[in-house]
Amino acid sequence: MSKKEFKAESKRLLEMMINSIYSQKEVFLRELLSNSSDAIDKIYYKALTDNSLRFNKESYYIKVTPDKTNRTLTITDTGIGMTQEELESSLGTIARSGSLAFKNENETKDGHTIIGQFGVGFYAAFMVADVVTVISKALGSNEAYKWESTGADGYTIELCEKETVGTQIILKIKENTEDETYDEYLEEYRLKEIIKKYSDFIRYPIKMDIKEKRPKEGSDNELEDYTEEQVINSMVPIWKKNKNELTLEDYEQFYSEKRYGFDKPLTHLHINVDGTIRYNAILFIPENSPFDYYSKEFEKGLELYSNGVLIMNKCADLLPDYFSFVKGMVDSEDLSLNISREILQQDRQLQLIAKNIGKKIKNELKSLLKNEREKYEKFYESFGRQLKYGVYSDFGSNKDVLKDLLLFYSSTEKKLVTLDEYVSRMPEDQKYIYYASGESYNRIEKLPQAELVADKGYEILYFTEDIDEFAIKMLMTYKEKEFKSVSSSDLGIEAEEEEEQLNESEEKENKELFDYMKKALAGKVGDVRASKRLKTHPVCLSADGEVTIEMEKILSAMPDNQHVKAEKVLEINVNHDVFASLKDAFENDKGKLDLYTNLLYNQALLIEGLSISDPVEFTNDICKIMI
Repeated sequence: MSKKEFKAESKRLLEMMINSIYSQKEVFLRELLSNSSDAIDKIYYKALTDNSLRFNKESYYIKVTPDKTNRTLTITDTGIGMTQEELESSLGTIARSGSLAFKNENETKDGHTIIGQFGVGFYAAFMVADVVTVISKALGSNEAYKWESTGADGYTIELCEKETVGTQIILKIKENTEDETYDEYLEEYRLKEIIKKYSDFIRYPIKMDIKEKRPKEGSDNELEDYTEEQVINSMVPIWKKNKNELTLEDYEQFYSEKRYGFDKPLTHLHINVDGTIRYNAILFIPENSPFDYYSKEFEKGLELYSNGVLIMNKCADLLPDYFSFVKGMVDSEDLSLNISREILQQDRQLQLIAKNIGKKIKNELKSLLKNEREKYEKFYESFGRQLKYGVYSDFGSNKDVLKDLLLFYSSTEKKLVTLDEYVSRMPEDQKYIYYASGESYNRIEKLPQAELVADKGYEILYFTEDIDEFAIKMLMTYKEKEFKSVSSSDLGIEAEEEEEQLNESEEKENKELFDYMKKALAGKVGDVRASKRLKTHPVCLSADGEVTIEMEKILSAMPDNQHVKAEKVLEINVNHDVFASLKDAFENDKGKLDLYTNLLYNQALLIEGLSISDPVEFTNDICKIMI
């Protein structure tokens, strides 16, 4: 027996591994169990082409044995085993994958694939062990060999005794430190927990001797301990089962078991793709949003498996942000894995899976919208805001994906409607898709600015969320119809010729009055003008330009407020009795006109839900007109 050195690059990599290149030390067990599963797979592959071999699945298993007394953890498999040369090549050089080489030589399409990277994942054992011993007897060999290493210093290989074919890995678990408790990897409950978390769907039984209690023979109330060998993993994942075999309750139970949410899923997708990319997925659209969904703390992502082994708890790359509410898992056999199974290469396969999943989710939502409207509206109540963010974010690059999924409350239908439903009802003479913004449906309904549009019989969409108007500004048009706020200076509604002439006449006649009021409100409004939209109300604010008054309110409430202001216009209803008082004051009492101007301006602010700069002055002004 002679001691051998790791190659220089392997030694450096092993030192990194020992210092935990993985985010959690517990994954060492996942790596070792995956390698054991791969070793059994190799016998299965051999049996496909070698008539002298019979593969009886019942004879193949993996066993995990903790020994607190000797502080060892042993993983035993009945797989293909390794020769001296294979121990040397697979365990002597990090990043060489015996499993990967085997796979390349033995491609098969029956669903059994090799994902192991023995030369990489195996070394995760050194995160928890001072000494790692591998005893292995290869299929067809009469000799067994022992490989042993204490880490980066090197390893030894020598002949040893082993009766059966397979591999036994013995870890001498480290002593506890101030920062780490290694005892947990000798605890039965903790090992079961790790196996269930990462390796529940490995297709061979993972066994452990479990301590149980039973009534003691000859005693009524005494219990005795006994040990029973149990299979820890469930082996057959739900996503590999035929959809016809599964019930709604099966999916809901899976949702609950995986702790995707405390609610019940609104709907689910069971996807099986076998083409350019191969993957299985079960995706859920939750009924309710998590409490932290619209916060920085929320972390999106799907569970990612590679051939039944959990690789990542939350793979964010599989979901676009606008579908971040989707829960579930993806299992693929085609992923490229590098130094750690936690670190995925950004390869074409992952991108294709993500693109495909995005399409599937959209189609499911469209189907819900079309066929189960009530259910879709329930979903939209929880996650509609996220779809609107999706339209607005990334400079509107996803607006075409999402526009048909949006819903807004309709002034005429008194319920949520799609943009397509709105456009399909538009009269021929209607140029724009009209909308009004406010804090609630009730407040919007009373907006003076909406009078003219409503009077024409045009439908108005009510925007009550801060994101609504920003999303629509990014969308710009729908089916070649532009969006128009009822507060816009130009509503695109043609007045009768006679009415138009009257408006122009009034503008000229009252120009001096409006100029005076504009000067009195300098810095507060950009203009004062006769209103073409007001019917019964005396005054309102409208906006020139792209920034509306509602957008100004939202932007001013943000922490990084850039002081973006709408170009406000004070509109006066010249047909209202108040206007006669304005004219009289202009001709006879400029002090009273100043008072009226401030009152009307503050009244318009209140209607818009904007704050008054000086409430005391406003109340004093009201008192003045009462005296």
